Formats: sequence, structure tokens, C-alpha cells
Amino acid sequence: MGEIVLAAKCTHVPTMLMSEQEGPIKGTRQPAIDGHMEIARRAKALGADTVVICDTHWVINAGFHINANSSFKGLFTSNEFPQFIQDLEYDYLGNPELGDAIAATASDMGIYTLSHHLDSLELEYGSLVPMRFMSREHEMKVVSVAACCTVHDHAESRVVGEAIRKAVEASDSKVLLVASGSLSHKIWANKDYAANNGTFTISSEFNRQMDLHVLEMWQRGDHATFLKILSDYANLCCGEGSMHDTAMLYGALGWDSYDKPCEVVTEYFPSSGTGQTNVIFPV
Repeated sequence: MGEIVLAAKCTHVPTMLMSEQEGPIKGTRQPAIDGHMEIARRAKALGADTVVICDTHWVINAGFHINANSSFKGLFTSNEFPQFIQDLEYDYLGNPELGDAIAATASDMGIYTLSHHLDSLELEYGSLVPMRFMSREHEMKVVSVAACCTVHDHAESRVVGEAIRKAVEASDSKVLLVASGSLSHKIWANKDYAANNGTFTISSEFNRQMDLHVLEMWQRGDHATFLKILSDYANLCCGEGSMHDTAMLYGALGWDSYDKPCEVVTEYFPSSGTGQTNVIFPV
């Protein structure tokens, strides 16, 4: 019988890649990199063989979608930030049986979901950035779930999360579940970026205070209260992908019955106007 052995909310900012390259960003995102590697170490110790990533950089407009290919290999250049992420090599195995099972289970639960096996459907960088660093500590198979949902609501994403857990438990896989996305996500306006040292600052003090408040709730295990504000938080603080990754995460963990205190493994940091962190959700 399979199980989700660990869950996490993870950053995927491009400056993590730039932090390992020569230039003004070098070394500045090491805490975020270390956080990814620590999560992978914990997952390895718990026997995880697969990572299911709810990716807020995979934009979808109809239905829900899962990249369940048997392998992922290629060069990735971001169409959003080609100056930041270019020619990123990747080579990972997939878990098509689990991806297919998640899609079938979600569809059976009333949420139309398709599973895809297409070599031309590449992973987005919400999956590739965490895998770049996590794979250094532990090689895992990858299933990517689209979580930038433009015409969906959190109730639907909650059910997708429930389907992830149900499918995992019916499989023989041990899974690390990752919600890949920021907290607040109001990127600096282009005209204001340079004047505000945008790479290292947040665009809204209100957003920063809300992010810190949310982290406090997570750390004391007050997830039921957080879920009461999730939709407003995602809307007012421009949550990345409307925070559908987070709704999926909570759906898999039991929604408002989940009460475990979280562990912040990367101290909160601003990036390009947004709020970022790595947080472990114990299972």
C-alpha cells in the first residue's frame, strides 16, 4: 500500500539557478537551495520513490491535467524569463501508472482530469527548479500536476488533492508531495523594479505582513483558520497560480482536519516583489 510520506510548500524562483552562476546573484539563494535539499533528504529517509509536484507554472484553462510521461529529458528555456532560465538540462524518470491513477481517480470523483504521455509536453520550471536541487540528494520519479488554474475554484483543487492521496494509497508508491509556488506574488511593476532593488525586495508591506501571519498559523498548526482565509489571501495578495497548489496540498492532507505544526526550513525571503519560503508539512 502506498502513502504520502512527506509534504512541502516550496519556492521555485529563477534566482536559485542564478545563485550558482557568476554574477551579482551568486550565493544569495543558498538558503533556498539548502531547503530543497533538506526536504529531499527527509523524503529519502522516509522511503519516498516519487515526487508529485503541483506546479503553479503550468497554466491550464479547461479541465485538470497531469504530465504522466515515463521520462522527461531535454533543454528548458523559460518563455517568461529567458534571460534567467535558459538551456536548463534535465533528465528524470516518470511514474506513469501513478499519474494515470490520479487522473482517473479525480475524474471518478467528479473533477474532469486528463493524464498525458507526450514527449513534447515538457515540464515547467515550477517542477524543474525543485527537481534540480532535490535530485542532488535523492533521485525520485516525477509526476507533475498543473496548478495554475485560470477557470477553476479551490473546491475543485481540493478534490484533486484528495484524489492524489487516494490514488497514492491504492498504489505501491511512497510519495513526496510538493506544492510549488510562492506565498504572495505581486511582482514589481517593470518601471519600479530597478529603483526598488526588486530582486531582493517585496512590493507590498501588506503582503509581507500577511505572509508572515500565514507562516505563524502554519507553524502552530492552525490550518483550519488558514483555510477560512485561503481564497481572500490568494486574491488580495496575488497568490501564485491563485494558490491552487496549496489547495491541492491541503486536499491531500485532509483539509481542515489537518493540524500538524509545520517546519520552516528556509527563512522567509522576498524575491522580485514576491514572498518565498520552503515549509515542511509533516504527514
